Parts: sequence; structure tokens; C-alpha cells
Amino acid sequence: MADLASSSQRDAAARLADERKKLALVQEVGRALSSGMELDPLLVLIMSKVTELMDAERSTLYLLSDDGDELWSKLASGPREPAADGSLQVGPDSVEIRLSVGQGIAGWVAQSREIVNLPDAYADARFSPAIDHRSGFRTTSMLCVPMLGTQGEIVGVLQVLNKRNGPFLHADEELLAALASQAAVAIANARLVHSVLEQNVALSRVRRDLERKTRELNAVYEVEKEVSAALDLEDLLRRILAQAVAVLGGGAGSIALRQPDSTLLFSTVLGSAASKLLGRTLQYGEGILGWAVQHRTPVIVENPASDPRHAIGLARELGIAPYVVMAAPLIDGEEVVGGIEIIEQRRRSRDGESAGASQRVWSQDDLKILELIAAQVARAIHVARQRSEAQTKDRLASIGQMLAGVLHDLRTPMTIISGYAQLMAGCDDVEQRDRYVEQISRQFDLMSGMTKEVLAFSRGDTDLVIRKVYMHRFREELATQVQALVAGRAIALAIDCSYDGIAWFDEQKLLRVVFNLVRNAVEAMPDGGRISLTVKAEHETLDWTIADNGPGIPASVRTRLFELFATEKKGGTGLGLAIVKKIIDDHGGHIDCQTSATGTQFHFCLPLHRTEVSES
Repeated sequence: MADLASSSQRDAAARLADERKKLALVQEVGRALSSGMELDPLLVLIMSKVTELMDAERSTLYLLSDDGDELWSKLASGPREPAADGSLQVGPDSVEIRLSVGQGIAGWVAQSREIVNLPDAYADARFSPAIDHRSGFRTTSMLCVPMLGTQGEIVGVLQVLNKRNGPFLHADEELLAALASQAAVAIANARLVHSVLEQNVALSRVRRDLERKTRELNAVYEVEKEVSAALDLEDLLRRILAQAVAVLGGGAGSIALRQPDSTLLFSTVLGSAASKLLGRTLQYGEGILGWAVQHRTPVIVENPASDPRHAIGLARELGIAPYVVMAAPLIDGEEVVGGIEIIEQRRRSRDGESAGASQRVWSQDDLKILELIAAQVARAIHVARQRSEAQTKDRLASIGQMLAGVLHDLRTPMTIISGYAQLMAGCDDVEQRDRYVEQISRQFDLMSGMTKEVLAFSRGDTDLVIRKVYMHRFREELATQVQALVAGRAIALAIDCSYDGIAWFDEQKLLRVVFNLVRNAVEAMPDGGRISLTVKAEHETLDWTIADNGPGIPASVRTRLFELFATEKKGGTGLGLAIVKKIIDDHGGHIDCQTSATGTQFHFCLPLHRTEVSES
């Protein structure tokens, strides 16, 4: 009886020890599940403890795929082997298992959400021995439980194989189900944390991208402001280079433009060596800048002294030793027009402190900003060159039109000179011949005045000769000029100058005004018509009116009548009315026009008495 009692006590003690061990393992699993450990090491720990707790040869954790169609083995714990320190090591299964939901015991459990406990797996039709055949493992008993999340959703399946001391019991089912439930919560939490971390990483990436884009946009905006403020190409390049150095940092920079002989001319330079480098040339492909231009490729070079592309001779001559060089080509369409280069001569980080070995002055993001600036420089050069070419063409066209206007205006004086010369040839009266000579000389003076007027107008000069004018004498000169214009044409001319007093104006220029207005009226009526010229004094002004009964001025030029080159007349230059307005404005007067299909009337008035306009 004593032996029986002693045996019972030993059995009870063994069972107690076994339960204490299980309790310790369950507590250890619980602590691990609440530790916040990362998912993979957490599952490795759980599986090793589950295998030990269930006294099984192997355990496998299956997770449900994101699409819910497949189970795959996250990890499998194999035979336990004692380590040097006496702890148990888990040997991972080398075979990855993938099952469709509904396939095999684990697939059936995932589909049905029911526990399966098999004393002999091979006796169950749902069991698939193919996995044993692949792994070389022999399954006998099996316990398989579903892993359900907090909302009852299936997360995966937890499976233990081959209990060492007989089949799995109901207590084992309850314990494994409890562990599976805790593991499912841990997996769900880990996935949530992982998702949050991934979102944080994505947000950080978006923030970095946003910061980079902001820097790029700010750089482009600042450069565009400088482009708008620039007065000419030289000023433009200087402003852009200064902005590039300010945005990207660096101690100096330069812009080199490609010349017809393919050399690179340093046209804009900032930094301590600017005076030495400005105006120097670089051979195509020479130096880091020349390389970037030749290969049409932006580049960052750290420690240029050790780079074979670096123009070390030129750097020594200039007395500079760059720490980092960043260069980009200036590309306009298919043409490379030059290059831009920024250099840093000190080993500095972006925050201004000394840079460590792993820190860089410029990154690829900075190089992209330099590319954007280079594109703006190339575009600005293209626009400046186009504008220069257009201005040259406009200037040549203006000169041509002005010359055409002079030649056109000289026709009338030349006609008058020819007429008087013919009269002189058949005249024996000496006094009459002298009057003809006087008229011819007068026409030559008028022609000289015309050419000077056009040149002065082209330069924007004001050169009035304000004199006292006796209107009865001026009327005779005016009549001579106007009558010569309408001679031989079917045009009725009426001149009414009711004022015979004294006025103050430039006679030659005012003759030019009347000459141009009457000539326009004559040319507007090739089949004949009527022209009236009226002069009268009104209060403090001398009013002039020139009217015709022609077809009127075309609507297309009415709003820009007094602008330069505004004309629709065949062979016209558009100079006449522009010169008319300038002469009247210079006198302190004003001019207006009324036109319709029944005729046109120009009315202008001048100060009658002497004004503040300077007199020569």
C-alpha cells in the first residue's frame, strides 16, 4: 500500500510539474503577444512555444492571403534540438506550403472554421499526403484550429502534428484554440502597425517629394522674376546665375555660351575669380563644364581634383580648388547653346556645418533644379536672340520704309523744279527768270527740309525753328506748293485764309504738314474731286481745316491713323500722318480727323502767339 501511495504521489507531482510548465509557457506566450514585438520574430517565438507546449513534433502557421483564396505557411517549426546553453532551437521547414481554401485539412478548417483533431491523419479523406511526400515528414496525429480575428474574420490556421505521448486531447484543443485566438489578434495588430508604418513611410516620401517640388517651383519662380526684371541678355544671365547660386548654395558660378567655333565663352561669372575668368574661353569638351556641354548631360562631381575631366590647369591659374562641381548644359531644342556651372570651394553641409564623410553638398534633387534653371536660361537666350533678330529686321524695314517715304515725297518738289526749269529755258525776261530761280531754290530748301525731317523723326528729335510769320506771305508760298500738287488732276482746289496777321511757327515744318495732308487727299481721289484749305484765327489759336469729298479713310486704319507705318495705300509708307502729328505736337497743338464715305476732314490748331517752345 505504501508503494502504491508513493507511486500516486509521484504521478501527481509529475502532473503538477507538467501543468506548471504549461502555465509558464502560456504566460511566456502571453507576454510575447503583448510585448509589441515585430511580427516575424513574434511568430517564431510563438510557434516554438506552441510546439513545446503541445508536446508535438512540428507545428505550422498558415496565413490567409489578401484575396482570401489561399493559405500559405508563414513559418513551420521543426524538430527541437538543444542548443549549447540548453535552450530549444526551432529548425525552419525548408518546404513552403500553399493550399487553396478548402484543400487539405488546413484548407477545410479555414473554410469551415471548425477544429479538426485526427488521431490518424491518413485515415481521413480530407488529408493530403502530398505534403509529407515533398517534405519527407510522416504525419500521424494532427490538431488543426482556425485563427479568428476580433470581428470573427478568418486570419489563418494553426496546426500541430504528431503528439509524442498519444493523440491530442480535448484539453489540447481548448489550449490551442486559445493560443490561436491570441495569435490572430497579435497578427491583426501587427498588420495594422505595419500598415501604419507603411503609410508613414509613404507620407514621408510624399513630404520629401513635396519639399523637393516646392524647392523646384520656388527656384523656377525666382528665376522667372529675374527674367521679367532683366533689361538685356547680359543683365538677364547675371540675374539668373545669382539666383541659381542663391537657391542651390555654393560659392561661385558661371555661364558659358557656345561660340561659332564651338569654344565656350565665359560671359557671366560670379565669385572670387570672376574678374580673371570673365571673357575667357574653354575648348569644347574641356573641363567638367565642357564635358557636360559636349555630352548634353548634367553632372555632379565631388573632389574634382581626382577627376580626369577637371580642368586643373585653369583652376590653378584662377587660384581656386573646388570641393564639388555641379554643371548642366543649356539646350535649346536640338542645339546646345552653352552650359551653367555652380561650384563649392568648402566642405560644407546644407545646414552650414562641416560636412561629414557621408554628407553631400548637393544631391540629385539639386541637380534637377539646376537642370530646370538651365532650361530657363536656354529659353531666355533663345527669346533674346529672336528679339534681337526681329529688332534688326524691323530696323532695316523701317529704314527702307523711311527711304521710300523720302523718295515718294521728293517727287512733287522735283516736278515743280522740272516745270520751272522748262519755263526758264523759254523765258528771255531776266526778272522772270530770277523769280523762277528763286522758286527752284525754294524747292531745294524744301527737299532738304524733308530729308532732315524724316531723319529727325526716326531719331525722335525735336528741332523747331519758331519765327514770326506774316500770314499773307506764307499764304502765297502755301498756294504755290498746294497748286503744284493738284496740277494736271481733275481736282478743284479752294484756299481760304481769312487771317492776315502775325503768327509764330516753323514755316518749313508747317508747309510739310499741309503738303502731306493735301497729298493724301489728292491720292484718295484718283478720279478727281474737291479739296478745301481753310485758315482762321479763333481766340488764341490758329485753326487749319483741310477737307475733301473722297471715299473716306478705310476702317482698318482709323484707330491707328497717326501711328508709324499705318497705311493701306499701295506704295504708301505710313510715315506722312505720323510726321504730321509729331510736328503739331512739337508746336504745342493738336490734330483730329473726321471721316466717312462722303469725305475726310483734318482739323488742327496751333498757338497763335509765341509760346514757351524754344526758338532757334
